[in-house]
Amino acid sequence: MHGMKSAEDNKPPVVCIVAVAETTGAVLYGLYDVFSGFGPSWADLKGLDCNPAEFETRIVAASRDAFACAGGVPVTPHAAFADIDRADAVIVTDLTINPEADHTDKWEDARAWLVRMHRADSLVCSVCSGSVMLAASGLLDGRPATTHWAFTNHFARFYPDVRLEPERILVPADAGHRVITTGGMAAWEDLALYLIARFYGEAMAINAAKLYLFGDRSEGQLLFAALGKPKRHEDAAIARSQAWIAHHYETSNPVQAMVRQSGLSARSFKRRFRTATGFTPIDYVQTLRVEEAKHLLETTDDAIDTIARQAGYEDPTSFRRLFKRLAGVTPGRYRQRFQSIRGRHPRA
Repeated sequence: MHGMKSAEDNKPPVVCIVAVAETTGAVLYGLYDVFSGFGPSWADLKGLDCNPAEFETRIVAASRDAFACAGGVPVTPHAAFADIDRADAVIVTDLTINPEADHTDKWEDARAWLVRMHRADSLVCSVCSGSVMLAASGLLDGRPATTHWAFTNHFARFYPDVRLEPERILVPADAGHRVITTGGMAAWEDLALYLIARFYGEAMAINAAKLYLFGDRSEGQLLFAALGKPKRHEDAAIARSQAWIAHHYETSNPVQAMVRQSGLSARSFKRRFRTATGFTPIDYVQTLRVEEAKHLLETTDDAIDTIARQAGYEDPTSFRRLFKRLAGVTPGRYRQRFQSIRGRHPRA
């Protein structure tokens, strides 16, 4: 089955996005931008030397000829269906179609290609009403699936063999979870995170959610923020203290320890540290500690008081107060938001 890439696998996963006349441009290009742009954008933000989540992303249609999809949005496919024999994942976006009409005879080329790709062990995915194309291809027969709520009666009428679960947002099915359907139009975000988690792990999917602010944004964007790459500077003494604190942020009296590492006087150190980094020393330490706490909240089930101590805070109340100031939400709420991404990668 498809799963997380191994360190030995240097080939990026191939993701093909199906484009037909009824495709909506918002989802088509939203998916394309995430799969083609997330890795480079995250690497640039964090100062990484390599792409941490590389995908080979292609828009695929009946031919390579340019055409306009729903709303007159221009599409220039990278490949025709006949050109593609292998892909790790193929995605049908939502479609502007009438839920009262019969679409079983539409998209003949696309349907045949989807069946061929499924037989070749590709993950076959849909967003919103794109599930109708999968159903018309026979790929959902006898399998659980979801779709936009407006198409519930459509499935009951035209595809009664599909085990529709319209209350769900994302439904993996088939052996090895090789057929994945999602609910409404905005569920393309859930599918993007699911596939990033599947190929690169849950931590990378959480990074993508932070970068694109996927999910509920009603509590603001502080909880999505991540520490970016350090400001470049030429102050060797300050750089030495930064390198030390990166591995000893939990130590008591961290600023005093950083001063000792730098070999400077306390006054000179604080002045030069702010000039070099843009932070006061204590703000820098607190930011590192909160970043570590975020990581632990995202990836473990440890008690919040335990995480506070691991991050360097003996007083859990002070930790919670600082965390909320820097992240915009309490540690418990932060965990609730991002641990929902854990478990997206199936273990079949």
